[in-house]
Amino acid sequence: MLPLLSHFQAREIITARTSGQANTLTSTDLGMTRTTVLLTMTGVVLPDQSSVPWEDIEAIASDANDCWIIEDHRARVLRRYSEATGHTYRLMPTRNAPALIISGFNMHRILNTTPREAANAMVRALGRVHGDILDTTTGLGYTAIALSAASRVVTIEKDPVSTEMARFNPWSQALFNNPRITCVSGDSVSEIQGFPDASFAAIMHDPPSIQLAGELYAGTFYEQAFRVLNPKGKLFHYIGDPASALGSRTTQGVTRRLHRAGFARVEQKKEAFGVVAFKA
Repeated sequence: MLPLLSHFQAREIITARTSGQANTLTSTDLGMTRTTVLLTMTGVVLPDQSSVPWEDIEAIASDANDCWIIEDHRARVLRRYSEATGHTYRLMPTRNAPALIISGFNMHRILNTTPREAANAMVRALGRVHGDILDTTTGLGYTAIALSAASRVVTIEKDPVSTEMARFNPWSQALFNNPRITCVSGDSVSEIQGFPDASFAAIMHDPPSIQLAGELYAGTFYEQAFRVLNPKGKLFHYIGDPASALGSRTTQGVTRRLHRAGFARVEQKKEAFGVVAFKA
């Protein structure tokens, strides 16, 4: 994988240089591991022998909103545009796993948490599950990875550019090398219709905001989710901050539509910003 740096690493590199050090420990994979880099007159030499000029390190240090990829001895913001959806994708650094930003919309919780910790909270809210699990929106794959203790996780991603960003992300690599995870390229609204009845023990539904993906909040989608769950199946649905006006309204609407789709009961999981719907 190509090295990735954020302001967290760039600032500690600059601090080491200011103190006169010839090398320092930092991370070239957004905090997953630590390694030694050399500090020279012209820039920083990374373990793969790529180098980054000081002017690039300074630019990274001043940018709290982006992750930067190191290629051909220069740093550039990791950003991609999707012709399929018209959205721009980028990674935003946190104190561990980065968040995915789509056209300015943050796809993850980051206030008082991190994307990986938020994914783990959703999995805990879903509870113990045995058998196959459907993950309706892959994104960076944090929920699919957190669910991979199950027999199998089938995870669906609509936009190939989102998958490309996951491939760049060091924290997403288990998505591609864990044999229990099956990645499907397609639209969840269409793909779910192809699964047989009672295919899954549980569904993890962590869609983008209702403004970006209203079809994933529709009653017709919930009916398909109900159909593909086994008789004792359950669905976790991320909605958003239940204390906000939008989150409260959306939760009420989602709950009504889940009941109409056939779910016997719906429980709020405020700590995970969502609800769990039970088929029986």
